[in-house]
Amino acid sequence: MSSEPRFGAGLWHFASYVDRYAVDGYGPAVTTLEAIARAGEVGELSVVDLNYPFTPGVGLSEVKDALAAAGLSAIGITPEIYLRRFAKGAFTNPDPAARAAALDLMHEAAGVVRELGADYVKIWPGQDGWDYPFQVNHRRLWSLAVDGMRELAAAHPDLRFAIEYKPREPRVHMTWDSAARALLGIQQIGLDNVGVLLDFGHSLYGGESPADAAQLLIDHGRLFGMDVNDNLRGWDDDLVVGTVHLTEIFEFFYTLKINDWNGVWQLDQFPFREDSVEAARLSIRFLKAVHRGLDLLDIPALQAAQERQDALTAQRLVQDALLRSMAVDR
Repeated sequence: MSSEPRFGAGLWHFASYVDRYAVDGYGPAVTTLEAIARAGEVGELSVVDLNYPFTPGVGLSEVKDALAAAGLSAIGITPEIYLRRFAKGAFTNPDPAARAAALDLMHEAAGVVRELGADYVKIWPGQDGWDYPFQVNHRRLWSLAVDGMRELAAAHPDLRFAIEYKPREPRVHMTWDSAARALLGIQQIGLDNVGVLLDFGHSLYGGESPADAAQLLIDHGRLFGMDVNDNLRGWDDDLVVGTVHLTEIFEFFYTLKINDWNGVWQLDQFPFREDSVEAARLSIRFLKAVHRGLDLLDIPALQAAQERQDALTAQRLVQDALLRSMAVDR
């Protein structure tokens, strides 16, 4: 059996949450240090992606100590360019001062990546986009998005920058909304250190096949990282992975396997009402079953069926492998 992958999680998995109904939150506020400690309780995580800035009063040295105590390291730093002060965008904000402030924050995050020895700066430009027809000049908006990313990445040629695309939320329509559009933008940027972090759930509810999106990004050498979760395809529910789309998540990881993509299997989930540590443990339990299933899968027979576009034989082979793998709880 092939060696198990490394597992990771976005640190927000262990935070507390609010929504437009429970505006007082589903639990007390959680600091960066408390979230790191919770991540350490999972037992099988090796890396975390951290929001930046850290919670008030928490410094870089304290984060380093907390990560070490929890047996974790940082895989990425996600600058918070999607909060209220960037409500009209980070890269695409009509106010030049707001754009400059967003870039300053991302430059700071790049420094933290170096300090923590992380793999990348993750860019999730959630407020870049529009809400109404005629609200924006689309050429101008796209130019700001592309030029801003180029400026950022060019300033740090020693680091990698991973754009996490998403169709919508918080903007009704986000600028970086799909794998194909992300690749077009990266082609225009023209730098080797800009790639994509593929969120399985974003791909699902954006109408993509996550496996197809992964293959496209791999073929262009731009799959820098990935997150897994699940949803009901109408929204970014960030449910526990494998609770809805078992076959598609299996195809997604099959695509990574046959392309020898060996990055971290990382959780991006929001267990609003569930215990966050147990949610991570259940997710990893399922991902281990996926990994076993990939070892059990008769890949030559599957690929022969694919050559014939023989859907039923392919499904039978996949079911045999996945169901056998899930019958063994190791």
